[in-house]
Amino acid sequence: MALISPTELTYKAPGTHEENRFEKLHNIVVPSAAKGSELIAQEIADLIRSKQSKNKKCVLGLATGSSPLSVYAELVRMHREEGLSFENVITFNLDEYWPMTKDNLQSYHHFMHENLFDHIDIKPENIHIPDGEVKSSQVRTFCQEYEAKIADVGGLDFQLLGIGRTGHIGFNEPGSNQNSRTRLVNLDHITREDAAEGFQGLEFVPKRAITMGIATVLSAKRVVLMAWGQKKSAVIQQAVEGAITSTLPSSFLQLHKNTTLVLDEEAAADLTRIKTPWLVQTCEWNDKLKYQAVVWLCRKTGKSVLKLTESDYNENALADLLETQSIYDLNIEIFNRLQHTITGWPGGKPDADDSHRPERARPKSKRVIIFSPHPDDDVISMGGTLDRLISQGHEVHVAYQTSGSIAVSNQEALKFIEVACDMMLGAESNTLRDLRNEIDQLKDGEIPSAEIRNLKTIIRQREAIAATRYLGLPDENVHFLKLPFYETGAVKKAPISQDDIDIMNHLIKSIRPHQIYAAGDLADPHGTHRLCIDALQQSLSQLRKEPFLKDCWVWLYRGAWHEYEPYQIDMAVPMSPAQVRRKRRAIFFHQTQKDGVMFQGNDPREFWVRAEDRNRETAAIYRDLGLSDYAAIEAFKRYYY
Repeated sequence: MALISPTELTYKAPGTHEENRFEKLHNIVVPSAAKGSELIAQEIADLIRSKQSKNKKCVLGLATGSSPLSVYAELVRMHREEGLSFENVITFNLDEYWPMTKDNLQSYHHFMHENLFDHIDIKPENIHIPDGEVKSSQVRTFCQEYEAKIADVGGLDFQLLGIGRTGHIGFNEPGSNQNSRTRLVNLDHITREDAAEGFQGLEFVPKRAITMGIATVLSAKRVVLMAWGQKKSAVIQQAVEGAITSTLPSSFLQLHKNTTLVLDEEAAADLTRIKTPWLVQTCEWNDKLKYQAVVWLCRKTGKSVLKLTESDYNENALADLLETQSIYDLNIEIFNRLQHTITGWPGGKPDADDSHRPERARPKSKRVIIFSPHPDDDVISMGGTLDRLISQGHEVHVAYQTSGSIAVSNQEALKFIEVACDMMLGAESNTLRDLRNEIDQLKDGEIPSAEIRNLKTIIRQREAIAATRYLGLPDENVHFLKLPFYETGAVKKAPISQDDIDIMNHLIKSIRPHQIYAAGDLADPHGTHRLCIDALQQSLSQLRKEPFLKDCWVWLYRGAWHEYEPYQIDMAVPMSPAQVRRKRRAIFFHQTQKDGVMFQGNDPREFWVRAEDRNRETAAIYRDLGLSDYAAIEAFKRYYY
């Protein structure tokens, strides 16, 4: 089913007009990026076929980056399985780094051919991508000719967009003019930071790019912008609900009469009708929404739950909530609900009344699998809880889903090679000599050999085992799955395949767990966490009929990037100062991921600092809501499958 354009007479906005009164851009919210990508690909396919039936060319404006990957994959599938032809399609890409050679693995020329053009029947002469190799003296002429080519084919029928954290579309950074056309631009520092992992470091990211302009985008007959994940939620809210301003280039889309934003639930999370629906409509109050509203009211007023007054509710658009029950009963209900999330027994407290506890008391000793996307997410994200589960006698297994090898720098690998050489008292083996020579000759962004990647895998495995040994976990309970989707040797990962799921299935069936912990942190900037949780979801779906899964509860934790909102937390595990120190020590065993880690994202803090700050902030939120004052808290959300 194709997306519904806001210009079509059949269009009905989701919900009431009142619900959408803050929104200035048409948007639809989908359950997942995969579903959204299917809808977008279907609309593009329908447009192509419609043009074909009229013997006309279909002119597409295309985007790059991680967001459109699944759109292109679906279009390729349609071509192969449904006979969708691209012979009548003409494409114009939004942008390209400058200077940038076409054969560079980070070039958008390479990206588009690898992910789309090489797999469909589009004519090579119908492909247009800004030239990153054009000479400085010829850039202006090239840009003018690029605009002329778009005009000569009748303009863009459809423009696909992503959105950056600066609010940019294409490479139209903050400050871009509404009337701008294709041109050479300087890239914002945040944009370059976001691209740094692909280039193996910020210093290697180009500082300039050629991009279509705002006016070029707005001239398209149809515009669809896609956004996936929590890290896009703030900028989406500004683009949809904020004022039109050059400081947020995506806001110019409000001037376009045929634009739709396709958002997954995480990207849409900050829209008013989703985050605080009581501000825009009369709500049907259920337990979940009441909980969300009261916690929001506490944080807005700076009061604990039991100190909220009738005036607080009335003055903050929550008067109708008090019509459902008395303020006393409501405050007590929410306080108790918060209190019941707190437990020092994440595996359940033996022989205790568990009617108001987040976990079951039985069985006393549970079999537990902790899935960790990288070989350090376990201790970074839930090191205190892992320590508790082990010390409280549960059979705990830690499963590292990927090798994490690409996060080991060449300098770190060289250090281990040289230690091995020194241990051999100068009798350096041919293998070690070859590895050292290869590292010396590796160019920036070049994929290392399988031998180098294996060395980096072993380094991370040994760091992980050192950490789990410190916490008292037997070595035989540590599993290195090395899911194939990760083992490309490059930052870009392969799609999840049945091979990945089979590995997950085998481990789950062999352990038959009562508890599974997994990373639900979809704000992870390089996508590994998202793919790992996808693999688990697909595995659970395939194993659904296994009897043991009826007694298996799944708990999601978040990593170093983002924490759950208080009202989303189903289990809060407090930590003492001593346990915070033990968690820190466990993280320190991952030595290659300290002091200038390769994929740090835009946060300059080390992972252990982020983890402690986040756990301390969660404890402070609970304290401010009126609960006990703990040193730190690790938070979990129950996942129902």
